[in-house]
Amino acid sequence: MKKLIGLGLLAGIVVVGFVVGKPYYDLHFGTIQFSGEDKFIYVPSGSSLNDLGTILEAEGIIAQADFIAYAGKLDFTDNKVEPGKYKVAGGMKVKNLIYGFKNGNQEIKDVRITFNNCKDIYEMAGKVAPDIEADSTEIVSYIMHPETMEKYGFEEQTIMALFLPDTYEVGEWDLTAEEFVSRMADEYKKFWTAERKEKAAEIGTSQSGIATLASVIEAEQSINAVEWKTIAGLYINRFKRGIKLESDPTAKYCWGDELEGVTRILYVHLEKDCPYNTYIYPGLPPGPIRIPSKKAMDAVLNYEHHNYLFMCARPDNSGLHNFAATNAQHEANARKWRSYAAARGY
Repeated sequence: MKKLIGLGLLAGIVVVGFVVGKPYYDLHFGTIQFSGEDKFIYVPSGSSLNDLGTILEAEGIIAQADFIAYAGKLDFTDNKVEPGKYKVAGGMKVKNLIYGFKNGNQEIKDVRITFNNCKDIYEMAGKVAPDIEADSTEIVSYIMHPETMEKYGFEEQTIMALFLPDTYEVGEWDLTAEEFVSRMADEYKKFWTAERKEKAAEIGTSQSGIATLASVIEAEQSINAVEWKTIAGLYINRFKRGIKLESDPTAKYCWGDELEGVTRILYVHLEKDCPYNTYIYPGLPPGPIRIPSKKAMDAVLNYEHHNYLFMCARPDNSGLHNFAATNAQHEANARKWRSYAAARGY
């Protein structure tokens, strides 16, 4: 009888040990199992422990209830959820997963953003948003808010000039729209050195004016940057002499999406009345027609000095132009191009 009692007690101890030991084992020695590549988890600012558990369950990493239970055993509470971008690898221990979130061990702390070749603020925000916490709507809303533009000295027409296309290291992932714009303002100040400001003054326009002219040049010659300084000199010659720029991209810009994909501008397209149409209005447009590159702005600031006033596509499909100082020379170049284009059904 005593032996039976002893065996029963031993069995009870084994059962209790199993019940108590399994959670401990799962926490400290259990691993995360899922198929496929490593997963990246984005934890927004202000997330609670339950929010994090929901994200992890939705990604098929661990059940929310299990995560909350294990987190409690490691003293991981709501006020310790660090926002950021985290990598979760299949086979990692459960406790390491929890400690990673608890300690804010983000996968990428030196986050990089890249934007270039953007036609407007909306497209730029769309390229930046995937790499920071702020989404594209938040970025655009903050940039276009009157207080933001007033703070940095821009208007709706010129605000694109604040953003210089490049790749930037911006710190951690949880970057707000305000922090992003502040960083871009710092980069803007770095670019506009005393020497560049002096060159802009010599040309006779503002920093935004330089960005505007650079945007026109990039739109005019998007294939061969080797011509940028020559085209810049041509437009500056016309600008200083009070001659209308008569740039096709500015007329096209007035049509918006209606001319999206159109490569040949017709005379009817040049007649649309809008402030950006340099066939109608003298001087520079009110602001950039796209976000210009730093290279294009430097091409304007270091423009080629010559006496050209006209340009026409070369009749050789090279993407280059013939330049002329007189209208007679330009008309001769234009006849060659029209003959070339007609022969090829352009």
